Amino acid sequence: MADTGNIAAYLKARAADAAGKTTLAAASYAKVLAASPDDPVVAIRAYREALEAGDMPLATRAAAVLAKAGVAPADAALIPLADAARSNDAKAASAAIATLATGPLVVLAPSLYAWVAHAEGRDPGPSLDTATKDPVANRFATETRDLIVKAPAKQSLAIGVSRLLAHLASDLALGDPSPLSIALTQASLRADPGYDRARILLADALARNTLVDRALVVLDQVGPKSPFAVAAASERIDILANADRDGEALAAAKNRVDQSGADAADWQRYADLLLTTGNPADAATWYQRIIAADDAKGGSWGNWLQYGGALDQAGRWPEARDALEKAVARGPAQPLALNYLGFAQVEHGDDIPASIKLLERATRIDPTNASITDSLGWAYHLSGNTARALPLLETAAQAEPTNAEIADHLGDAYWSTGRNYEARYAWRAALLTAEPADTTRITAKIANGLPPKARR
Repeated sequence: MADTGNIAAYLKARAADAAGKTTLAAASYAKVLAASPDDPVVAIRAYREALEAGDMPLATRAAAVLAKAGVAPADAALIPLADAARSNDAKAASAAIATLATGPLVVLAPSLYAWVAHAEGRDPGPSLDTATKDPVANRFATETRDLIVKAPAKQSLAIGVSRLLAHLASDLALGDPSPLSIALTQASLRADPGYDRARILLADALARNTLVDRALVVLDQVGPKSPFAVAAASERIDILANADRDGEALAAAKNRVDQSGADAADWQRYADLLLTTGNPADAATWYQRIIAADDAKGGSWGNWLQYGGALDQAGRWPEARDALEKAVARGPAQPLALNYLGFAQVEHGDDIPASIKLLERATRIDPTNASITDSLGWAYHLSGNTARALPLLETAAQAEPTNAEIADHLGDAYWSTGRNYEARYAWRAALLTAEPADTTRITAKIANGLPPKARR
């Protein structure tokens, strides 16, 4: 990178990389790599950026530079493996598998060798039998054996490799974001470009690596007639919601529920979004639809709980109470249902003695749940039994020191017993994590305390 133009391209690539502009970054790294074809520092950046951008020619070129320098990452062998599988080249696939087997992806080797044997018409059993010493490799081997044996028609090497790599990527999606997930899904698609499940997994991996716009572009490649079209639509909504792009997430969810094939899962996702974005009234309508569609059971306790909660937030308490009572009737041993109804009745001043009984039941079922402990303590306090309430509220606050509502309740209880210093300390703790709508009220209590006989 001696010349000025090359340095400028490198800086442009780094800036685009930092900004999440993967396509621009990959193009800039390609220029730098062309001018410095033996530079492994440039090559590794080009390799990762190329995988994110879907520029597989650049990824292949960068991987070759890394291999020549002896510093190729373990997943670099996935590209030649995918290419070999797609062209049904068993010899080249075996060579790539041998490279993978020298690193952390060795757990895939027995299953991959089995697919090669299957493609060549040989018995895959001996390859799969070598996996018995490693539990992860053994699990993949068992699933590979079932896929090979139970398939109605002979599976190609491309399909076998693609599915196996996507399966590992799916497992990794449960953990922290990783470049390996992107490499696996790109290789899966390179082996079988029509496998849209891998495309969805790639979008998820990109989004979890904060490359949201690139993830959405990938999802655009899943056609409306794909068997994975519904899954892609759901993934789009989840990605947008997790990225706090609420307007787009709501629009995508609304578009989904408007489709003729929309089902309860689509309604649930849309209702949840409506609720979290501050529209509980509309959310309640969709929760009610979910209950109505459950003709056999008349709605599960969880569905009635969500419906009642949305009605409560929408200011429709009498209807909410009826729905929450149905939740408790359908889930009499469900602490969440017991707690919500009990606490809501306390907040609305409805039959506090009966509410306390509900909360005591919930506490017996789940004694370590800080929210339930707080609810019971708060109910005792409002019933005039603050001496019994305080130990519970203190226990809840110790269990969840960043819960603003619990700290707020504890402050009120302290103040009512004349422990004003401790009350203000609790309210200040509540203020640290309070919702914006509550900060003015809590700030006023810190300054002025509670008026006589005030509950909050």
